[in-house]
Amino acid sequence: MKILPVPLIREADAYTIINEPIADIDLMERAAKACFEWLKDHLSADQQIKVFCGSGNNGGDGFAIARMMHKAGFPTAVFYLSPPEKMSPACSINFQRMHECTDVGMQECRLMKDSKDLPVIAETDVVIDAVLGNGLMRPADGLVSSVIHHINTSSARVVAIDVPSGLFCDTTTQTTLAHLVIHADHTLTFAPPKLAFFFPENDAFIGNWQMLDIGLSQDFIDSASVQNFMLEEADAAMILKKRNKYSHKGTFGHALIIAGSAGKMGAAVLSARACLRSGPGLVTMRIPKSGMTILQTAAPEAMLSIDPDEDHYSAAPDDLSNYSSIAIGPGIGTSLRTANALKIMIQHARIPILFDADAINILGENKTWLGFLPKGSVFTPHPKEFERLAGTSSNNFDRNRIQRDFSFRHQCFVVLKGAHTAVTTPDGRCYFNTTGNPGMATGGSGDVLTGIIAGLMAQGYTSLESCLLGVYIHGLAGDHALKEQGFEALIASDIITNLGKSFQSLYGKF
Repeated sequence: MKILPVPLIREADAYTIINEPIADIDLMERAAKACFEWLKDHLSADQQIKVFCGSGNNGGDGFAIARMMHKAGFPTAVFYLSPPEKMSPACSINFQRMHECTDVGMQECRLMKDSKDLPVIAETDVVIDAVLGNGLMRPADGLVSSVIHHINTSSARVVAIDVPSGLFCDTTTQTTLAHLVIHADHTLTFAPPKLAFFFPENDAFIGNWQMLDIGLSQDFIDSASVQNFMLEEADAAMILKKRNKYSHKGTFGHALIIAGSAGKMGAAVLSARACLRSGPGLVTMRIPKSGMTILQTAAPEAMLSIDPDEDHYSAAPDDLSNYSSIAIGPGIGTSLRTANALKIMIQHARIPILFDADAINILGENKTWLGFLPKGSVFTPHPKEFERLAGTSSNNFDRNRIQRDFSFRHQCFVVLKGAHTAVTTPDGRCYFNTTGNPGMATGGSGDVLTGIIAGLMAQGYTSLESCLLGVYIHGLAGDHALKEQGFEALIASDIITNLGKSFQSLYGKF
């Protein structure tokens, strides 16, 4: 799904109004109804609702929601920041409708002229934030900032409409301005999603977010030129290749994974088992001598290529042409011999290489080697590894910019791991994943991801396809594991155990 910047969201609204056609007030009614249905299903009928409305279209949504909540029997009070004559046309219409369509008056409905008019908010109240919309151009100030502060200092449950008031959608919200942004427990946002929703510093503002489809023109969205995308089930399912009954192990390629060192053979085991479960015909593990018994016991389906060094990776296999994918890094360490072997392999490889963990750390110390990368190579760092590789950033928006620039300069794909793992491409695109959970924040999860992507690359999936399908399947397996184990008990092996279930869930979708 495309992630549209705010100017394109406004164009999508306007295009929908003209070409559906639908009046802007009716599109607003559609949005309010979608929010109302969610609220009705998630709130109890005796909860006190306090709706705070601004003067723009976000306020108009709020007035329409208040009308619907009141008519459904929810005790509802409304507090607004501007008189009707200063509201946008659609907002003013919904203000009037709210009054005209309630046969019994609201519990309270009044204009707030200054901070002395702020209502008491009880801990048991539910606050609906409809003050500012997605088009914020400057930080909140004046009465608006007082309202935001008043809501944030309450202990009430807060539901933001479209975006939390005060949040910038397309640029970073500086930490110094955090007190000028609503801290919502839930955000009901209108599709398509906003870029700000995919960065960790905004989690405290957005809370749990639910995307609501209000029927913006799909023709407009399909034709819009964007750089950001949200990776969903439909995207992953379209990548997944169906198998021919006459296929054999040679059909699905041969993956080489260089992993493990003394004391870190678990990383090699996890990447091997994950790779085997991702579908390649053959998997070879290049490991030090001391790991041979461990690997043959833990992953008997994998073949072994034994390094001459007892405890570390020190030399690549003689003939890399035997392999259709190469991955290196899990648990290899950063010894000088290992670093030199990595350099030589980069110079001799003729296919994209997947770099993970210590391989990334070595390249971070030897950045001139990046000039020799095979085109289409893949990096799978966590944030600190990426920082060592590409430099520090001031915030996550800035880090995303650096990630895109790195992919462009080195014509590679970067899979930056996190809550919404971001995949950047050589042409400047970025895909944010939607699967996964905090239970996956455990040692070995990254080794599993390396194995999955390497296995997909071996089968002939492109680097981009392997990254996108790999991160989606990896997160989906973690979500299946969560149902059985819970957050605390989930370990990396549980992700591998659930890979089959995850692949199966995508078959037949398209």
